[in-house]
Amino acid sequence: MHRLLSQVLTVHAEGRPDLFRAGTRKYTDEELLALFSDDARPVFVAVDEKDDERVLGHAFCAVQDYRGSNNMQPILSVYIDDICVDEASRGRHVGTALYRHILDYARELGCHNVTLNVWECNPGARAFYEAMGMTVQKTCLEQVL
Repeated sequence: MHRLLSQVLTVHAEGRPDLFRAGTRKYTDEELLALFSDDARPVFVAVDEKDDERVLGHAFCAVQDYRGSNNMQPILSVYIDDICVDEASRGRHVGTALYRHILDYARELGCHNVTLNVWECNPGARAFYEAMGMTVQKTCLEQVL
């Protein structure tokens, strides 16, 4: 997991060094332990069939419950915080398998949708998500000062 979390951070740090610090990981060990124990923050892991200790990819998610919202429709949603496939395993449909597993999980929960944010500095990720059938829901704009 540490290897993949470092790979995720590297992509973002190279694309947006003004926001992300190179040489770090997306989550600390303490944050990982808290995520792993939180039922509202499911983590899915793809492992090698021949070596179940070798992690090929992961997906960090969050179940968002709007059923008590005053201004939103009363729905459940799954937010994909991160999908990462190990650089050495890309092109083997690991990301597709993780994404489809998330969709199945969201359907089992009775969710209305699955959402995520993708950084503009990561066009490969955007192309992957669009190939999976995702479309733009909203756009986040910024003005760097």
